[in-house]
Amino acid sequence: MSAFPDPADLFRSLFNTAPDAMIVVDHQGCIVLANPQAERMFGYGTLELHGMMVEALLPERVRAAHQSHRARYMSNPRVRPMGAGYELTGVRRDGHTFPVEIGLSPLSAGEHTLFAASIRDISETQRARHALVRARYDAAAGQVSRLLLEAPSYELAIDNVPSLVANALKVGGAAVVFRDSHDRGWQCRAATGVSKLLQYSLCLDLSESDWSADAQRIEFGSTGIEGMPASFARTRGTLSDEGFQDAALVPLLDRYETMGLLVVLAREQGSFDHDKMHFLQSVANMLAAAVQRSRSEERLAHAQRLDAIGQLTGGIAHDFNNLLTVISGNLQLLGATLPEDPLARDALDSAARAADRCAALTSKLLSFASRRRLSPRAIHPAQLLTELRDMLGRTLGEQIAITTTCPDSLPAIEVDPSEFDAALVNLAVNARDAMPRGGRLDISVRHAENDGRESVIFRIRDTGFGMPPEVLAHALEPFFTTKDVGKGSGLGLSMVYGFMKQSGGRMTIESQLGYGTSIELHFPSATADVAHELQDQAPQATPMGHGTILVVEDETEVRAVALNFLRSLGYAAYEATGAEEALRCLQDHPDIDLLFSDIVLGRGMTGVELAEQARHQCPDLPVLLTSGYEHLSQDVSPAALDRFPMLPKPYRREELGHAVFRALNSLQRP
Repeated sequence: MSAFPDPADLFRSLFNTAPDAMIVVDHQGCIVLANPQAERMFGYGTLELHGMMVEALLPERVRAAHQSHRARYMSNPRVRPMGAGYELTGVRRDGHTFPVEIGLSPLSAGEHTLFAASIRDISETQRARHALVRARYDAAAGQVSRLLLEAPSYELAIDNVPSLVANALKVGGAAVVFRDSHDRGWQCRAATGVSKLLQYSLCLDLSESDWSADAQRIEFGSTGIEGMPASFARTRGTLSDEGFQDAALVPLLDRYETMGLLVVLAREQGSFDHDKMHFLQSVANMLAAAVQRSRSEERLAHAQRLDAIGQLTGGIAHDFNNLLTVISGNLQLLGATLPEDPLARDALDSAARAADRCAALTSKLLSFASRRRLSPRAIHPAQLLTELRDMLGRTLGEQIAITTTCPDSLPAIEVDPSEFDAALVNLAVNARDAMPRGGRLDISVRHAENDGRESVIFRIRDTGFGMPPEVLAHALEPFFTTKDVGKGSGLGLSMVYGFMKQSGGRMTIESQLGYGTSIELHFPSATADVAHELQDQAPQATPMGHGTILVVEDETEVRAVALNFLRSLGYAAYEATGAEEALRCLQDHPDIDLLFSDIVLGRGMTGVELAEQARHQCPDLPVLLTSGYEHLSQDVSPAALDRFPMLPKPYRREELGHAVFRALNSLQRP
């Protein structure tokens, strides 16, 4: 019969060979026993732990609190696991900390009770756990990414983002809020687990706070909701009332400002660790990118649509201007020979006025198409507004209060003054029509610099009805109007858009039903800061001339009008229907003093190419070009057009006379 081992020896053997670190402390918290695994885990030599206080194995910041916990446990000892559901930390002799799990149990030692702690280093377990959590976050981020890519629009995708984020983080609520594009506060676009009252409080506090993109991340996890800014008083109180103890706000950044926020709420303090904040930042970046992409696609589609309409408009204007040249020209020729019959004269004048209105309409169409040639010059913004203010006052009437703000120090801009005046008048008249009972029209000018480029921005803001989104989306399209029949052509805004595009600037519109409309015209600063005063020039008599002119025009009736005009002004004239015929005529008639050619000549060479060939044959030959729409031919470049003077169609007899006179007498001969 074998003898049982001594219990003390057995306990000592089990204690020393246990896989976990084991320490035993007395009522004062002094270590009385420690196994080799504990000495290795905490970095101490043999028996060095004996006599130390157990708090020495804990981080310094928690030692005082641990003494209170230890006292409470020793007054009611029981077998108890620690570290389940939250993190405990040990500290090695060299100061390094590591995560641990602890099991406590009382030991009876005669008349005294000792306390044993089984300690396990869970660094690897925690790393594995964190890896699983990060994998869950990565999967959720991938789901958000797919949602944003596959949804027809980012607005629809955003509706599901808060629930995905809340489920991934296992928190109580989430919301996405955006800054209103008209600077009227913030709006909650989508939310889960967030009451309407809390949404309202948050948006109101954001509107009244100085929120900027400088705060790349706002996190209240360390101090709870009491750490929120003072300006978030409503939100802080509502969070407490609804049981939320922690919040994270991550900005959605645009290029220049914060356009929105991803808001996540938790019911426990300290809920947002580094991994969670990293996940939220990733989601916020994807949301911001999706919004920016969607807005860019909308702007591109809008620009392409307007460009296509502009090309169609230009093609129609070319043919229309040729017809107007025939109509207007024959009316002028008829007027020169018509007997003094009052009834016939009235009819002729009425037809001529209608032709002029058609020409003005076509000019607006070409302005929209950005193809009408402008005559820009450097001029100060203050001068432009001074000359316009009185005219706008008379145009808009007494019910509209007009204010203008324009610093004298602004740099000059290079614009066509008459087209600028027309653009501002168009915008002012639109504003007046949106304020039938009166209102205020504010015109302000400011200087801006972006990426090293200076610009001058005119802002025209009214207090009228404003436009709903479906109207705003089509506001720049020609002939689109919400006015009654006969009260508007629908070309006002489209003409301004074309003028801005052709002037090298851009135009933005912001409007909302019930809140008025704000339009900004962005002009690049002039290269030379020189202001030129507008000078009123008295109309000059049509100069009579002499000499021989070659008229090149493929439209028979247009050619006939030009020939009749020139002959009535004293010139001899030859005619040609195309470039090849014109070159032969120049070779056969060296007495030709001027080449007057249409730019678009059907098949073969353009008028510009004809002019260059003619100059090659006759280097001193003056050239005058004409066109109803010079850009109809894609072979014509702006640089080529700048080498020759041009008279746009439809032209009047006196306009042709002045243009021919200038071309024949120009000092800038080649």
